[in-house]
Amino acid sequence: MSDTLKQGAMQIVRRLCEAGFGAYLVGGCVRDEQLGRPVKDYDIATSAHPDQVQGLFERTVPTGLQHGTVTVVIGKKPYEVTTFRREGGYEAFRRPTEVEYIDSLTEDLQRRDFTMNAMAIDQSGDLIDPFDGLKDLERGVLRCVGQAEERFGEDALRMMRCLRFASEYGLRVEQATWDALNSGISLLRHIAMERIRAELERMVGGSDPNRALELLAESRALRHVKQELLLSGLDKETEWPPLSRLTEMEQRLALIYIRLGADPAGVEEDMIKLTFSRQQMETVKRIVGAHAALVSRLDDATEWDEESYLRRGWIAAALTYGVSALRTLREIYLLESVPIRTNNVEVGRAVDVWRRLGSVWLEQMPVSALAELAVGGKELMGYLGVKGGPWTGQLLHRLLEAAALGELRNDKETLLSAAREQYDKMQENDE
Repeated sequence: MSDTLKQGAMQIVRRLCEAGFGAYLVGGCVRDEQLGRPVKDYDIATSAHPDQVQGLFERTVPTGLQHGTVTVVIGKKPYEVTTFRREGGYEAFRRPTEVEYIDSLTEDLQRRDFTMNAMAIDQSGDLIDPFDGLKDLERGVLRCVGQAEERFGEDALRMMRCLRFASEYGLRVEQATWDALNSGISLLRHIAMERIRAELERMVGGSDPNRALELLAESRALRHVKQELLLSGLDKETEWPPLSRLTEMEQRLALIYIRLGADPAGVEEDMIKLTFSRQQMETVKRIVGAHAALVSRLDDATEWDEESYLRRGWIAAALTYGVSALRTLREIYLLESVPIRTNNVEVGRAVDVWRRLGSVWLEQMPVSALAELAVGGKELMGYLGVKGGPWTGQLLHRLLEAAALGELRNDKETLLSAAREQYDKMQENDE
């Protein structure tokens, strides 16, 4: 795929050059090629103006004319082609107030954030590197182009990108760049939360989330964003387990929230502020909620260390929060070396049991959701001869838990017989 993508990009570059314009591959694609990493998309910079680009290619989309960008479609693949430009003043520490088209590639590269992103490749495949980006990569250094204070002042989001690039590419932030970041970190209050979320999501979901957490804690970046977050409690003294062993970003985020002592309500509030999707939020909430339910159950117990009690709580949590959440929670417990504490009990032994048997218990569950139960609400009402009400859901859940624990067979006759007994007990308790 990468070869096909590059062929399309070089086709655009050559066509522009044949028409008398300068044209080059620029930015992340050049950086990743130098590092031998997969390239997801190719961007092109050119001296041609947008109308000239549109005139040269059959299929174009005016995706960002105000910034000099035209998307050229080659073989159903989109490529962003942007005119060399000089940017004027910046507003809200994020966007240029004016864009001036220029003829100089070097000056165009000069406005970019980091030296590793300010390289270009010409139509012959030769590297153009006026700011020593390749040398910085070879030294393992992340450095701003020109004065770091100016680059961060132009676009404050670059500070979050700095942390992400350093963690993702295993780079050391050059001292002047790091000093400028720490001096200007309060400018993050001007950045939209969705932009913060996008960078945070890529950091936590990236190749080295532990390094990302270390940099976030050292810079205290999340303490300076527009809205107060539980995640701002990240502490540089905290030792984290290897988060990269969890494959999904949501799983890693759940571990972080658990270690910060968050409850599901706090997770929801945080993730809404950060504009995470509803699905992402629910996934993290279920994992954190399952952990909170297990710990709460231990707080309320007197003989919590009995295996049967731990199994019942584990199965109950799986029915409430989903089997997937409990599988992830077990993976988190397998990573955690620090004992998890409740209000009055150190639950190290309980966690050891969940690590050892949690997966087995989930595999042994004959039923894991109401949809799998052999009876439904209408059948209960018909069998018992009463109208539905709050009792219906309560009774179904009792039957589900008993079936999941293997205490009842999941067949209609057995469940209806047990339902009569349970319903009578419920009525007695209400009297």
